[in-house]
Amino acid sequence: MKILITGTSKGIGQAIAQKFLEKQHTVVGIDLLPPPFSVPHYTHFVADIAKDPLPEVEGVEILINNAGVQDSADDIEVNLKGTIRVTEKYAMQPMLKSVLFLASASASSGAEFPAYAASKGGVVAYMKNVALRVAAWGATANSLSPGGVTTELNRRVMEDKRLWDEIMAETPLKKWATAEEIAEWAYFMTAVNRSMTAQDVLVDNGELARAKFVW
Repeated sequence: MKILITGTSKGIGQAIAQKFLEKQHTVVGIDLLPPPFSVPHYTHFVADIAKDPLPEVEGVEILINNAGVQDSADDIEVNLKGTIRVTEKYAMQPMLKSVLFLASASASSGAEFPAYAASKGGVVAYMKNVALRVAAWGATANSLSPGGVTTELNRRVMEDKRLWDEIMAETPLKKWATAEEIAEWAYFMTAVNRSMTAQDVLVDNGELARAKFVW
């Protein structure tokens, strides 16, 4: 199948691209940065999804909206408006089988930077709208909302023992997901799943379930 993934140059997006390539799919990546690897069946375009012309890519069967920024002046522009631009260009056609949106646990909890949480909450709402429209072709649309993930983006808190201990005190499973684990979820929700649609899947090691009871 032909898979289009945004934000493939590092982190979760790179791990998702690698997963699909391992499964012998054709992958097209869009990112502001250069390609993460040069391998057969991978094509890379350098573009800002919020404002640059988007490349012409025909016959996209799976679209994974992963590109995003955090605590910047452009959280709404990139995470929400850029994601809408990409989806409206590539997903609204009958070859589509699945769309996945990388949201965030903060879309449910609100516990992060204000514009970031708002952008990801908007992504979840938009996903439900997309699911209703792409159902005409038998396609699914869902969002995946990770909690903490061990990527370069989070190195600041991962390497600060005080902050890390504080985070783990609020995480029942006492760990974060890896980018590779999130890629496994992304693969299942798009390439395997055929019946779940319009749903947000929370993968947060129990962060949102935390309830401190004092007697």
